Amino acid sequence: MNLRNIAPMYSLLKKIMFLLGPEQAHKLAMQAAGMSGGMLKSLSGYVDTKDPYTLWGLHFRNRIGIAAGFDKNGDYLKALGNMGFGHIEVGTVTPRPQPGNPAPRLFRLPADRALINRMGFNNEGVDYLADRIEKLKSRSAIIGGNIGKNKVTPNEDAVSDYLICMQRLHDLVDYFTVNVSSPNTPGLRALQEKEPLLRLLSTLQEYNQGRNEVKPLLLKIAPDLTPEALMDIVAVAAEVKLDGIIATNTTLSRNGLKTPAIQVEKIGSGGLSGAPLTVMSRNMVSLLRQHLPAEIKIIGVGGISANEHYQQMMAAGADMVQLFTGFIYEGPAIVSKLLK
Repeated sequence: MNLRNIAPMYSLLKKIMFLLGPEQAHKLAMQAAGMSGGMLKSLSGYVDTKDPYTLWGLHFRNRIGIAAGFDKNGDYLKALGNMGFGHIEVGTVTPRPQPGNPAPRLFRLPADRALINRMGFNNEGVDYLADRIEKLKSRSAIIGGNIGKNKVTPNEDAVSDYLICMQRLHDLVDYFTVNVSSPNTPGLRALQEKEPLLRLLSTLQEYNQGRNEVKPLLLKIAPDLTPEALMDIVAVAAEVKLDGIIATNTTLSRNGLKTPAIQVEKIGSGGLSGAPLTVMSRNMVSLLRQHLPAEIKIIGVGGISANEHYQQMMAAGADMVQLFTGFIYEGPAIVSKLLK
């Protein structure tokens, strides 16, 4: 199906879905996508010969992935594969199930093509996710595991939570991402500081390197880091021999929004994603590329919804990109649109 035919179809569907709450709309849309099979492939307009890429010994069918948070529990792996994503990052997953923060906790800002969320690592726990991946009959995309800690686990014990998740998923996922940058778990971002980060990543890397098959280990960072904090992360990444950094998570900033300030203030706390991050994340990627060793790769994420954003992020130094909010606003043809 031609991309020009898909756009008006999704525009109408989006108007209907946006009448529902964001969480409800997400669940219904992805459940429907999971049942549509071959029709979804047609609607996505994706052709499997576009932009194949090999990194860390893994063969990606393209350089575009879906970011963590979209499929926390591995419920939509087949559907997301049918849309053409080259990799699917599941999670953030924690050792034990947790409900996350009270609803409402996800908000649309259509004027800004953005979202604000304070989900709080809501997920069914690592055993549920492992079971979903084990039951997957075939994989069309690389699967990454984004791991975190339970809210009730104090930071001094956080290492054990991350290690539990890595141990359970090590034989099931193709790479790992350590999430210490969500703004929605109290105190979590403190783990980005140099000493606790070094301890956490060193422990995980020691376990990882001791396995028969070593998996790529990545770190996801916040866009709100000071230059000094960013350089600390660069130093830690080099010391523990990380394979990559994902830049960036959501931001606490509310600068430059078109949405009325009174409406944004009413929404309250949470991480902002989408178009307002386009330049912020790209600048972070550019800065990282200038200072990281060449062997540490970068996945750029933040405000990517058009081919020009994709090209600009790659030009800034990213090796691959991930989407989240852009997918919400652009629909199932987003991968084809970026690779047009």
